[in-house]
Amino acid sequence: MIAITGAGVFSIVIILSVLIICGLPLGELTIGGKYKVYPKKLRIVLLMQLMIQIFLVIIILQMGGVIPLWFSSKVTKVICIVMAVYLSLNTIMNFMSKSKKEKCIMTPLSLVSAICFWVTVLQI
Repeated sequence: MIAITGAGVFSIVIILSVLIICGLPLGELTIGGKYKVYPKKLRIVLLMQLMIQIFLVIIILQMGGVIPLWFSSKVTKVICIVMAVYLSLNTIMNFMSKSKKEKCIMTPLSLVSAICFWVTVLQI
């Protein structure tokens, strides 16, 4: 159940990424609110990040036993641990952001995702 929650919360971040890539003025949710609308060059980078995010949703679902493994359980566990560490650090960075929108929206999403990744990886 935690893996599904983590995948769901992380999917909200994916949806926000898609909206930013499409040019909606949601750039204040990332990079300390530096851009209201992401420049086109940064949208390409965000598109690559989006593919990784989708892969990581699959990883947490695999680690939680919701879908079958693509990789060995050890590889999946390592990827999940790396993501849990990343999201933990990301939560701290979001909290320190100058952007109030990033603090209020992205920090809780990142925190819940990090907790779900940690709980999922430590359950098994």
